[in-house]
Amino acid sequence: MAEEEWSEILVREQTSSVFRTTAERERNKRGMQQEEKKEIWMVQTKRADFEGLSKKLGVSPVSVRIMRNRGMETEEEMHRYLYGTIGELYDPALMKNMGKAVEILIKKLNEGKKIRIIGDYDIDGVCSVYLLFTGLRRVSLELTGREGTVDYEIPDRIKDGYGINESIIRKAAADGTDTIITCDNGIAAAKEIALAKDCGMTVIVTDHHEAPTGGSGQILPPADAVVNPKQEGDSYPFREICGAVVAYKLLKKLYETAGIPIKEWEELLEFAAIATVGDVMKLQDENRLIVKYGLKRMGRTTNLGLRKLVEKADLDLEALSAYHIGFVIGPCLNAGGRLQTAKVALNLLLSNEEEEADRLADELKALNDLRKDMTKKGEEEAIRQVEEKYRMHKVLVVFLPDCHESLAGIIAGRLREHFHKPSIVLTRGEDMVKGSGRSIEQYHMFNALSKVADLLPKFGGHPMAAGLSIEERNIEEFRRRLNEDADLTEKDFIPKIWIDVPMPLEYISEGLVEELKCLEPFGQGNEKPQFAQKDLMIRRVRVLGKNKNLVKLSLVTESGFSMEGLLFMDGDDFLQKQAGRQKIDIVYYPDVNEYNGTRTLQAVIKNYILK
Repeated sequence: MAEEEWSEILVREQTSSVFRTTAERERNKRGMQQEEKKEIWMVQTKRADFEGLSKKLGVSPVSVRIMRNRGMETEEEMHRYLYGTIGELYDPALMKNMGKAVEILIKKLNEGKKIRIIGDYDIDGVCSVYLLFTGLRRVSLELTGREGTVDYEIPDRIKDGYGINESIIRKAAADGTDTIITCDNGIAAAKEIALAKDCGMTVIVTDHHEAPTGGSGQILPPADAVVNPKQEGDSYPFREICGAVVAYKLLKKLYETAGIPIKEWEELLEFAAIATVGDVMKLQDENRLIVKYGLKRMGRTTNLGLRKLVEKADLDLEALSAYHIGFVIGPCLNAGGRLQTAKVALNLLLSNEEEEADRLADELKALNDLRKDMTKKGEEEAIRQVEEKYRMHKVLVVFLPDCHESLAGIIAGRLREHFHKPSIVLTRGEDMVKGSGRSIEQYHMFNALSKVADLLPKFGGHPMAAGLSIEERNIEEFRRRLNEDADLTEKDFIPKIWIDVPMPLEYISEGLVEELKCLEPFGQGNEKPQFAQKDLMIRRVRVLGKNKNLVKLSLVTESGFSMEGLLFMDGDDFLQKQAGRQKIDIVYYPDVNEYNGTRTLQAVIKNYILK
């Protein structure tokens, strides 16, 4: 189809940019009772010179439209998105106090002082500690001929809680530590870092979280240097980087100062990429470049532990995507910190012995399998409670006393997805009940918790997620007040399905499928594009798979063009829904199926309406 013909179709289709339906949506993924669901299909309508930009950038108007939908406005932004290189990452020197932190560390390493890294127990914290531990020892070796006295500590999720605390500081002082450097934590630890200073230690904070605020602005810890792009007065161009990227940027300046070849710094890129995906950072700006090129590096990684973990997960090291990091590798690295200790994951990444790396990879995979089983059990119980007791509530508050507290956030996210309502999951902790919440766009969770702060000894978060502590006797009052205060309507509970382009199947080609791969990696902030076509005829339906969870549809457009559609759901359930209906509207992603040397185009269906 010629580009000018496509442009006419696009304009015509956009006159009907909202599709409303009460069609049932497939939500029977976890064995729960199926019911009719509402959803709204909406077409993105951001404007630009799609034809002109298409010619300048060397891609189709479809790709230009997708980039525009992801917030890019200028040719320069789109060119960097398509063709940016690792050399275009921002200069770490633009980060406030970066030079000061480098100066302190170089001095301490030259003097052979004992340095302790304090991380966090999640994937970002583990990767941050790995980067700093590996990098600081390498710099010390270059400067002094010795790897230096660098060690690390990672808090225990249950015993210590998040971040640096008094006991960790006193232990560091007792061990003769001269300098503490935090990573992925510390920005909110003013009191604890003041204690470290009282103990005579030098402290460097590297973090990416928001600083707490007071009457006169941010309250920063009294560290010798604070490196965080979110602190006031920082001129770093992109604030939304994770803790491991802050650490990675610090290492670049340290390597430059010590005269270490830049190639060695680039060889650590994969760990900044893993942390960026695992910590669910937006895959925009330099984050996308870090992940794009970090994934390519993983195909030839020399890290034994990472290779073993990929092997245990039955993945191809040379074909890893952001999806594999976010849903397979990342959860394994996180599992240690959730159920045991994050040091299992760190020890795996640091391992140089085949037998040890193999054992630790097995251990992490087993922990993640256990975590998945525990999550499934908790999720089913949470959904049962809502179905039986809280179905009409605007804000879902579920108490799972026997659930492991580290799983509350995951289960809250699943509840939010299932019911499309703000969801808070509470678990019984050692001292009091602890909770984690996940929200929808129309509900600012942190503000909502602020209104019931008198019930919460401790809470924190942002619009879409929060954590809290509460006395068990106050749970019912907490639930009641949240629901009374919630300014939500039934319309807010209807999910929106955003469509990038209402694109006829006739427009799909192998060239377009290949071009769309240039928009990867997909993830948070750079979502996989979604296309749509209405009024397709269903010529034939086949249910395949051992568990009958793949539906193959032979689809025909009004012009007689045919293509296969793939739908991953319970096949029998789809046949029951179809009940003789032969027309369908679909939201899809184009793909190529290769079988026995034959390549055919197909549409992978994400949402559908039977008519």
